[in-house]
Amino acid sequence: MTDKPSGLTYSSSGVDIDAGNRLVDLIKPMVRATARAGADAEIGGFGGLFDLKAAGFKDPVLVAATDGVGTKVKIAIETGMHGGIGIDLVAMSVNDLVVQGAEPLFFLDYFACGKLDPEATAAIVAGVAEGCRESGCALIGGETAEMPGLYKDGDYDLAGFAVGAAERGALLPHKDITEGDAVIGLASSGVHSNGFSLVRKVVDKSGLAFGDSAPFSPVMTLGGALLAPTRLYVKSCLRAIRDTGAVKGLAHITGGGFTDNIPRVLPKHLGVRIALSEVPVLPVFKWLANVGGIAELEMLRTFNCGIGMIAIVRRDAVIEVMDVFTQAGEQAVHLGEVIAAGDEHRVVYDGHLDMAM
Repeated sequence: MTDKPSGLTYSSSGVDIDAGNRLVDLIKPMVRATARAGADAEIGGFGGLFDLKAAGFKDPVLVAATDGVGTKVKIAIETGMHGGIGIDLVAMSVNDLVVQGAEPLFFLDYFACGKLDPEATAAIVAGVAEGCRESGCALIGGETAEMPGLYKDGDYDLAGFAVGAAERGALLPHKDITEGDAVIGLASSGVHSNGFSLVRKVVDKSGLAFGDSAPFSPVMTLGGALLAPTRLYVKSCLRAIRDTGAVKGLAHITGGGFTDNIPRVLPKHLGVRIALSEVPVLPVFKWLANVGGIAELEMLRTFNCGIGMIAIVRRDAVIEVMDVFTQAGEQAVHLGEVIAAGDEHRVVYDGHLDMAM
């Protein structure tokens, strides 16, 4: 049987199978580099495999998390700077795993676009692979979808899915969190991956282009500074959990900021008191607040403001835990303590953020 000369093809509808195959060839070495005990990190099959026994677990509980990068993708598309977005994608899921005491094991990604650009997409996957390596998890599969008509040429979105494990009985938060336990904060690397709809409104209000120098970091473009990848807290948090035995809970500071995320790991009758003067506010947040006229409480509920992870630790182990975090490369600050919850507010703020430019 012969095809009609004028017959339609998948390619003529806007989907390029050859480009997809080229992408697979480009990313295979990146994926292979994420191999770890339990996974060989090869792709090409219909599903990824992971061997929990080979990873050393005896009686594990699996923990799963999924997320995307949000409208930060718009800045990556407009600037053509795609590499860090892959790290963001991994960080948003694996940081959510470690707060439950779980070690990330493997990761899968989903990438959708209007027209596949193998080289640009490979740059994104390279970031995914880097994030996986830094977190100790294997990239064991994913999906690339070319969907003309749903996405414009040049547009894309991506999502990720991570699975981790902890030995039964080792999950966080612990049930013995009590008044007087200490609150430690770990510094962020920037805006991370939340609040970018507001960030983009502030940029519009400022009149600056993403290619202009960043007012808060003149050696970088505004787009490059805003695209600083989300910090990966996995290895430092696992080390603090395992080495000290004093970490009772962790909270990843994402959308909702301090106000909404810290109570998620506390018993309902408890809250925290935070000394805002101790928060190492990054210049990007000072610029956003000043140019956007954003109120302090709105900043605290939208952005991480300079703290990307919160640890609730035993009160007599503050110095020990902070020393472990510091040795693991984190900037750790003692922010406050656990208190009895009030009638309405479970996060009480003392003082104010330093927003002076």
